[in-house]
Amino acid sequence: MTNDWTTLLRGVVGSHAYGLAGPHSDVDILEVAAAPTADFHGLRIPTGKTASRVHTSPDITVHEAGKYLGLCLKANPTVTELLWLPDDCYVERHPLGDELVAIRRTLLGAHYVRDAYLGYASAQFRRLRNRGTTFSSDTQARTAKHARHLLRLIDGGVQLYLTGHLDVRLADPERYVHFGHTVATDPVAGVRLAQEALDTADYALNRATSPLPDQPNSDTAERWLKRVRLQLLAT
Repeated sequence: MTNDWTTLLRGVVGSHAYGLAGPHSDVDILEVAAAPTADFHGLRIPTGKTASRVHTSPDITVHEAGKYLGLCLKANPTVTELLWLPDDCYVERHPLGDELVAIRRTLLGAHYVRDAYLGYASAQFRRLRNRGTTFSSDTQARTAKHARHLLRLIDGGVQLYLTGHLDVRLADPERYVHFGHTVATDPVAGVRLAQEALDTADYALNRATSPLPDQPNSDTAERWLKRVRLQLLAT
């Protein structure tokens, strides 16, 4: 329960989920929760900015179920990974949350997966490319983290597009660590490697036919959301 919201699914995301956590890594929590159905008939409807709550110590981001679904249907990488976590990363699972995990593939559309993942990766690449070539140690650490994120976005997008499945836990974490270190310590070589990774992904997706439909199944998503609203009607 998040105050008056009912937790449907809560999990550890970020470096701990990816297998990249170090001894000083923060624990990041992502949650989808449902506001009482009655709240949607009052003056302060939980939509837009009010449909998300952010807490610190620990870092917890909570999205109301309706907003969460909207982000998922657009293949937002950050919220999508909550549905594909390794079992040991889930902290709390409501039966309705289990239902959401069960329909996770229907929330994917090939068009949105490609645009979202490679779009976010391209934006990350532009930031890295514009950083220059001389970094402080703090900037190097942030750059390495951003570079790892870029590579994960590329690989995750390609995997989702080609297979309709996402492995959040990285099979070869050292590859991402090495990539991040190269980008942070040798920006010229790092930018070249990042561009090659983007080009390779773009080439692969251009030649492939995704098993995913072009558009997500919004009808399935809406049926799930209506079940949530009905179950929480009296709360």
